[in-house]
Amino acid sequence: MNTQRLSFKQLLNALLLFGLLAIAIKWLGLFGGETNNQVLIFICSALAIIPLADLIGEATEELSGRLGPQIGGLLNATLGNAAELIITIFALSRGLLELVKASIVGSILGNLLLVAGLSLLLGGLKNGRQTFNQRQAGVNATMLVLAFMALAIPSLFDVALVEVNAQNSELLFSEGVAIILIVLYGLSILYSFRDPESRQAAEPHAHAWSVPRALGVLALTTLGIVVMSEFLVGSVEAAVAQLGWTEFFIGVIIVPIIGNVAEHLVAVQAAVKNKMDLSLTISLGSSLQVALFVAPVLVFVSLFFQNKLLLVFNVYELIALSAASFIAALAALDGESNWLEGAMLLAVYLILALAFFVLPGAAPIAH
Repeated sequence: MNTQRLSFKQLLNALLLFGLLAIAIKWLGLFGGETNNQVLIFICSALAIIPLADLIGEATEELSGRLGPQIGGLLNATLGNAAELIITIFALSRGLLELVKASIVGSILGNLLLVAGLSLLLGGLKNGRQTFNQRQAGVNATMLVLAFMALAIPSLFDVALVEVNAQNSELLFSEGVAIILIVLYGLSILYSFRDPESRQAAEPHAHAWSVPRALGVLALTTLGIVVMSEFLVGSVEAAVAQLGWTEFFIGVIIVPIIGNVAEHLVAVQAAVKNKMDLSLTISLGSSLQVALFVAPVLVFVSLFFQNKLLLVFNVYELIALSAASFIAALAALDGESNWLEGAMLLAVYLILALAFFVLPGAAPIAH
């Protein structure tokens, strides 16, 4: 198993070479320079972000193990979606609001349907019927439905605000909802600290890195993601034109997979090892983190840029969020899972992915 893990890490780290290739194309004029190679820059920077996100996760894990469960848990919660957060901040700076909102939706869908689906499917095929903490799953299921409602309400009420041309009220509404969601997210972290059943038992972890090394890796990989994210976002519009993909599809499907693939693999591996509590904590917890923390934070980050982000999603995004949250909640409520439930979650994800691929654009809710 250690040999397989080492080989996988070596393969993952080899993707860092694509970061050097992206730099060579954009800054050194390789293959004719950036103008004629936007698609190559897009692909190379996307592939380079995958191992960088994995290294951030590894450095965070090393630091968390040394800081104790409370501070370590808070650190994990804060940096869990660092790569995707950085990508979306660059998108905000370029005014790509639809890409940002689509990536928020896509990250929630990816965790609830793709990651949870793969975990239940492969874990069920390997171990048969699996069980997990029903009470904690029930809390997460309730939070999922609440998170969907919190994101849907501003979208629905925005129709009335647009009719009276109340732009200030639109922004105020989104900011108010964002504050409430951040407070709720903080309360959920506090609850997880104080409730013994909501915490995962700590597994023995041999610290391979010293604290200075972990901090150094964290700083360097964050810098690397900043550079690659700037490349990725800067080449999105040209890549959209050349590949024929919509900005909507890239935001919903591509960006979330790039930013979270390493974390996704950990959840699936945990399910195969029959550690369903850990697997669901990663998949459901990441979805809640995006809805209750990342999305609200981006609302306030957008205040520094010309175009302000509102928590207003189009009808397609709302349909997808409602389907994912309610189906995932139903799958988690009974405290047990099987491979068929995983197949059903994957089927919903593939249907939505196909729909987003053929969709020519993202029409807003009719005003």
